This record gives sequence, C-alpha cells and structure tokens, in this order.
Amino acid sequence: MSSVVEQIADALLYEGYMLYPYRRSSVKNRQRFNFGVLHPQSYLEARGATGADRSFMQTECLVLGTAETTLRVRVRFLQLAERLTLREATERWEEATEREVDRGGSSLGELIDRPRHHHFAIPPSEQVETLRDPQSRALGIMVRRERSLCGEVEVSARWCRDGVAGVRVRIANGTDLPNAGEASRDDALLRSLVSCHAILTASGGEFVSLLDPPEALAELAGGCENVGAWPVLAGDEARRDTLLASPIILYDYPTVAPESAGDLFDGTEIDEILSLRIMTLTDEEKQEVRRSDERARRLLERTEALTAEQLMRLHGVLRLP
Repeated sequence: MSSVVEQIADALLYEGYMLYPYRRSSVKNRQRFNFGVLHPQSYLEARGATGADRSFMQTECLVLGTAETTLRVRVRFLQLAERLTLREATERWEEATEREVDRGGSSLGELIDRPRHHHFAIPPSEQVETLRDPQSRALGIMVRRERSLCGEVEVSARWCRDGVAGVRVRIANGTDLPNAGEASRDDALLRSLVSCHAILTASGGEFVSLLDPPEALAELAGGCENVGAWPVLAGDEARRDTLLASPIILYDYPTVAPESAGDLFDGTEIDEILSLRIMTLTDEEKQEVRRSDERARRLLERTEALTAEQLMRLHGVLRLP
C-alpha cells in the first residue's frame, strides 16, 4: 500500500476518534465514532434501528481484467477498549486498537466460480496496570478491557461483459451482544467494528472509477449498489490498481494536504483554526487532554511545538488547477 493510501486510510480510521477540545469532559467526546460503525445485529433489532445504523457494509465495483486477474481485499477497523482508571474517582474512557483482516488474493476466475467467505474472531482481553508518580508511588490502577468480536468478509464476482467483472465485498459484524434490549450505545460500540473500511488492490487488472466512468461503462457503474461504502480510486494517479471503500464521501485519488502537521481527528478539519484553538486551551484543560488519551497528548505536544513558519503554511496556499 502506497504512503498516500496509508495516510488517507489512517485518517478514515481515526475520523471522529477524539474531537476538539480533545478533553474527556467535552460533550462532543461522549458521542464519538459516528462513521463506518458496524453494530451487532441483535442491538439494531432490539432498537428497531433504521437508516444509517447497520451491521454490514457492502462495496460493489467494476474491474477490467481476465480470469487470472488477482484481487486482494484488506478490511481495517478499530476495536474499542473500555479503560477504567481507579484513583480518587473512577474515570471511564474508550481507547482503540487497530485491526486488519487480510483475506489474501484470489483470481477473478476463482471468485466467479465460488464466493469466498472469511470468518474472523478476536478473543476478549484484560490488562491491569498500576499507576505511579515520578517517585514510583502507587496512585491507583488502570484496567483496560476488550470484548470479544467476530465477523465475516464475503467476496464474490461475476462477468458483466467480456473483460469487465462486477465485484462485491460484504463485511458483516457477527458479534453477539448479551441483553441487547437493555444495552446502551456504549455497550454496543465495544462489540462493533468502528471506522470500518476496505482497501482493494488488483494485480493484472484495473478498477473503473464509479464517479467518472468511461461512457461505455456508465450504465454498469450506475448499477453498482454500495451500502455504507463510497468506493474511490486511490494511490498513484497514473494507476488504477487500488480502490478505497470509504465510510464517508471522498473524491478519486484523495490526498492529505502537505501543509498539515498531523491528524487532528476532526472531519473536514481546518488545521489553522484548530491549531490556534488548541494553543488557547488553559493549563488545566491541557492537563486534562494529557490524561484523557495518549493520541490526544501527542496531538497537543505536536501543536505546541509548531514553528511560526509551519503556522504560516496553514494560513493558506494557492494551487493552480
């Protein structure tokens, strides 16, 4: 995977992970992870959920190639962990672990003959850590728990016409949620695939842009049914061998602005405004940011270390089309 695709994929992964002002006490950070969430089906049925809430995502696309063209599918998502810090008072927070399911490569001929099903399961885990001050005196304990998680990736294909295959990738959360009728959103998120997206690569073939397809393939492209996924070409613009199935709307060959000093986790972020606002946080607020989350701590330190030249680069740039 090229560095460009990695940057965009990581930005998708942490979209909404933590929002300005990056403090646990902020109301916005009590309702995070709104994109690409695949909930347990039992939770949705108990709530009678409709609309954007779902337990699966589906990507359909077109591939130009032959029966020997190899397709590789990588599914990436966050698994949330509940973190309990036990000191003077109990503090609760959700951290995230990056997960990837790579089902390897299959030829279009194999996928057309028989859809491939890949089941995955992640066992529960618990870690306990003693919190200490600089003098190694115990201040409390921190417990980090991950629930079990399981799901399925199904990949299938069919010939639409000579040299053009329709490919479908369906990702489903198969996790059971005990007492689903009484479960809260936070309970469900701990057993969900969060910020879920897929990266498809073709060897010996190429993908067709669904946003701007050739006229001869426009009707076929319009017939692709995508649910919770927005497939776009990604990576090197001279190639068409990578497709990114995003949970949010993007354009073909998306990139991260070179002026950006790092991810701020905020969708459609305006780096300059967010960076300046971070600098205006009080010392008490900054201390809470450091305690809230390791990624937020690094974000704060990176922003505080920005030079005047780096801040000026965020002010704006003119690029000729």
